[in-house]
Amino acid sequence: MQKNKALVIFSGGQDSTTCLIQAIADYQRENVQTITFDYGQRHHIELEKAAYIARDLGVSQRVINTSVIAQTTHNALLDASMPILHSQDQAYPNTFVDGRNALFLLLAASYAKTQQIHDMIIGVCETDFSGYPDCRDIFIKSMNVTLNLAMDYSFNIKTPLMYLTKVQTWQLADQLGYLDYINQNTHTCYQGVAGGCGECPSCQLRQTSLAIYLANKMGSLTP
Repeated sequence: MQKNKALVIFSGGQDSTTCLIQAIADYQRENVQTITFDYGQRHHIELEKAAYIARDLGVSQRVINTSVIAQTTHNALLDASMPILHSQDQAYPNTFVDGRNALFLLLAASYAKTQQIHDMIIGVCETDFSGYPDCRDIFIKSMNVTLNLAMDYSFNIKTPLMYLTKVQTWQLADQLGYLDYINQNTHTCYQGVAGGCGECPSCQLRQTSLAIYLANKMGSLTP
């Protein structure tokens, strides 16, 4: 009987690495592949992290250049001269890249079909600070239907972090036995600073949620 295989959309960040490690546990290493997108992101260091983690965990990685997206949209992740801001008067932070996840899922599905992979895993979540519209469950479900129809193939897009807070994502990493690994080897900082700038919204969320999780864990261990 042929075993299920999985393709993980993998950035080298905390969320996608947690998804990758969980996929290795669920599908077995030899049945897991990763796909990474180079879209001209200012935090290009995450691609180096992704390459290292894929090698270290012993899974294959396909890197796709999607920098063409910079010709269609303008935002702080594609323009290093723009300050990275929390959402204020506008609906979303200026780090929102229009169409990014739709493009990623389309290309991932095209590749998955050639590999006879049905399960695709992406680390989006509705509870993240950003509230990006292409991280919502309704969007993922609609893309799943669209891709199935477009390619006449039964894709199954999985979002294991969809309703987890960032604190709960750290908890999941700990339950998988990889909390320290993920903390030490993944990249989150939108500024592209190795180890994190500590000031951008992504760094602040990561640091605060880890501190909360560790405090809760220590509290539960206190007699």
